[in-house]
Amino acid sequence: MYLPNMLADAGGALDPADAAAFGAGAAAAAEALFAVTHGEGPTPLVELPGLAAASGLGALLVKDESGRHGLGSFKALGGAHAAIRLALDEAGRRTGRRFGPEDIGTPALGAVTRTLTMACATDGNHGRSVAAGARLVGARSVVFLHEGVREVRAEAIRAQGARIVRVPGDYDDSLAAVARSCAEEGWINVSDMALPGQERIPTLVMQGYTVMAAEILRQCGDRMPTHLFLQAGVGGMAAAVAAHLAMAGPDRPRLVVVEPDGAACLLESARAGRRLQLASHAPTVMALLECREPSATGWRILSRLARDFMAVPDTAARAAVNRLARPVAGDPALVVGESGAAGLAGLLQAVADPGLQAALGLGPAARVLVIATEGANDVDAWSLSTGLVPEDVKRAGALKRAG
Repeated sequence: MYLPNMLADAGGALDPADAAAFGAGAAAAAEALFAVTHGEGPTPLVELPGLAAASGLGALLVKDESGRHGLGSFKALGGAHAAIRLALDEAGRRTGRRFGPEDIGTPALGAVTRTLTMACATDGNHGRSVAAGARLVGARSVVFLHEGVREVRAEAIRAQGARIVRVPGDYDDSLAAVARSCAEEGWINVSDMALPGQERIPTLVMQGYTVMAAEILRQCGDRMPTHLFLQAGVGGMAAAVAAHLAMAGPDRPRLVVVEPDGAACLLESARAGRRLQLASHAPTVMALLECREPSATGWRILSRLARDFMAVPDTAARAAVNRLARPVAGDPALVVGESGAAGLAGLLQAVADPGLQAALGLGPAARVLVIATEGANDVDAWSLSTGLVPEDVKRAGALKRAG
């Protein structure tokens, strides 16, 4: 399923507030915070020349987020960033003094943070990140999971110190449940789903994702991608990355947004000409992208910056996971979950269709970037898709870095 962006604001300039929120200053501040809390370098940008040649492309780059902060997902940047910033801000509000990342672990900050509870709804990785951020600053965390979230993801969240609350229904039901509980208990709702008039905290989450975009700019140098194939659930990651890259220079990469075909809320919003909520959605192996409604912030940005919307079936996601695990000769093997491989799934479907390939301008001059947003965080599901064990793939050799 493919839809070019024909919205009235397509190709338009960013809203000034979004330009300020996701520009160089925001990325620098987030990087400075993580330098204190984690001290890690950038995740690798991996080149796949074999698959690029087989696909008729000039280059194919994969930003591999599977090792980010030991949490196995790009989400390590979002929820944790928001939780830490919110804790520092609340401590400042209560005491009248400024707190920064350098105050983490001090008695003065701890006196406030131990009274705080961070809560969120999640399909898995966002909750893990919020819990990790809360743990870093000494706050409590409660994470709401809908009934479709597998227990292996719940256990990973518990490992960060969170209490789990199970909610009947789907992701949207868990969003409603956590909002009610936060209102009743006075907890902080660290939501990555921006609704009109409720965008401050989701913006903090999205600002964490600009770290990836800043790293991409440095890693690519003057060889910037011509195309971005970015997967989306509510659209926060795709919007934050696209916004940051769009402000970096005049040569804006062509952004193709990729979603599961049973939960394509952005594509259907583009078709309708307005942000909408799907009446229902189908279960998918791309479980972390299974969302019925776009984020208000994400939609405002993507309606302008996305050139194209695609929706892919589960078979395409599994094929992309397999292609990364069983690479074309000469390429490194990568362990990437189905949600993490959705952008590549969209690309592989596009190059297999001559009409779509031409419409998207894919060919020998194209330099395409995808983001592998998570590793095999659900090992059983990944092994069902590949017939492999992650450790076997990881032993295939060192990553070849692009440069």
